[in-house]
Amino acid sequence: MTEQKPVSDTNAAKVHLPDAQTVLSVKHWTDRLFSFRVSRPKSLRFRSGEFVMIGLMGENGKPLLRAYSIASPSWDEELEFYSIKVPDGPLTSKLQHIGVGDEIILRPKPVGTLVHDALLPGKTIWFLATGTGIAPFASLMRDPETYEKYDRVVMMHTCRENAELQYGRELVESLKDDPLIGEMVADKLLYYPTTTREASAHMGRITDNLSSGKVFADLGLPPMTPETDRAMVCGSLAFNVDVKAVLESFGLREGANSEPKEYVVEKAFVGDGI
Repeated sequence: MTEQKPVSDTNAAKVHLPDAQTVLSVKHWTDRLFSFRVSRPKSLRFRSGEFVMIGLMGENGKPLLRAYSIASPSWDEELEFYSIKVPDGPLTSKLQHIGVGDEIILRPKPVGTLVHDALLPGKTIWFLATGTGIAPFASLMRDPETYEKYDRVVMMHTCRENAELQYGRELVESLKDDPLIGEMVADKLLYYPTTTREASAHMGRITDNLSSGKVFADLGLPPMTPETDRAMVCGSLAFNVDVKAVLESFGLREGANSEPKEYVVEKAFVGDGI
């Protein structure tokens, strides 16, 4: 993993982008994953878990934008994003080369379903993510409201290999020392990372670990019930569909901002071709 802090050579002749924000830091976690922080527009207000449209100018001179969850909490003075690198991706093939001082386009209109308001009150909240789908939960895990609303917070994150879990692992480990929420996190947050290709302490897909009951046994928790458990889901389209079926087998119903229920799914993201 490398942390990049050079100013791009393109800055000298750069034309300012529309809705521009400045890149403040970039960290490359693997050859496929990176995170970066940018300046926050003074007017931007968002709920932890929401996403915005960000991007760069395309070769045709028009903005090339994609939906990205804000990985930083609503109180943060900067905005953090976590991204996959796609060699042939229209946006990420370019975005992965940004450096400190560069600009990105950020449309300051946050939306999304992974917010506390879209769920009925409960006792345990399950964050279920694959890959970069952990980004909205990186925001929610750093928000005091999460720990005020729930007795227990379970973060299930699945990737193919151990190195792909590092972003989430470091974030979770840092929370216990967080001056704002450290004491709340210590007693409430349970972290359950798994891999599907490389050997690790916990293996298997989220759907399999839920359906078999393995995660409940490993964490010493009872199976999900609609009376006590709430869930948020963020991953690929196929993952979302499969997890919805599992959650509904436990009796949970899908909610929305306009009609809160027991679980919500973020539908805004596409596959690997970003």
